[in-house]
Amino acid sequence: MEKTSILGVVPVIPSADIKRDVSWYVNNLGFTENFSDDMYAGISRDEIYIHLQWHAGTIEDPVNGGSVVKIFVDKVAPLFNELLERGTVDKSKLLKNTPWNTNEFGIYDLNKNAVFFVEVLS
Repeated sequence: MEKTSILGVVPVIPSADIKRDVSWYVNNLGFTENFSDDMYAGISRDEIYIHLQWHAGTIEDPVNGGSVVKIFVDKVAPLFNELLERGTVDKSKLLKNTPWNTNEFGIYDLNKNAVFFVEVLS
């Protein structure tokens, strides 16, 4: 039976200004910019990874009042199937071969925190 292994966890924190905040982490905390655009960025230092995501801070913002965490795994399908059987996730939530080279799905917990499970494709 195939099993999902968790590889790491990346917090995704809100940012009102991606370029400003990436610069702050680089200049003040010694992080390295791995990728970025106006809406999303990834930074790292040693084995620590943080993603920054632009948020409007309005009621229309899907994570208004919540946080985001990305849990990286080696095989997302077995975990997705387990959570599908539990009724935790809808079958339409699995995104395959995304433009950012992943298979992934996400859910919201009871506090409106978004939890994504992400498999990076080679």
